[in-house]
Amino acid sequence: MKENIIKSKSFAFALNIVKLYQYLTDAKKEYILSKQLLRSVTTIGTMVREVEHAESKADFIHKLSIGLKEANETEYWLELPQQSGFLDENNFESIKVEIKELLRLLISIIKSSKKMIIDN
Repeated sequence: MKENIIKSKSFAFALNIVKLYQYLTDAKKEYILSKQLLRSVTTIGTMVREVEHAESKADFIHKLSIGLKEANETEYWLELPQQSGFLDENNFESIKVEIKELLRLLISIIKSSKKMIIDN
């Protein structure tokens, strides 16, 4: 069976952010930004999981579009702790690479799915 790359990458990214959340709350005593970050990143993965049982191609695209919006929001919530000094540049850069990759994957899947609808 072929690996579902977006599923595995979104889950791995969420795990990394859970660890970051623990660090931000334990070491930095930062609770507001980190909670928002945790909420948005976990929504990406849940939307990716929901598309496995989408009722239609339109439902599939809709759920992935929500995941895309949450990925974009996650990027915002990552920039805030970095810009405010809670997250150092090295940690931020490695996480930034992951969220950019998720954004590209989601955009690509959505575009190709929309094209399939148009072509049929």
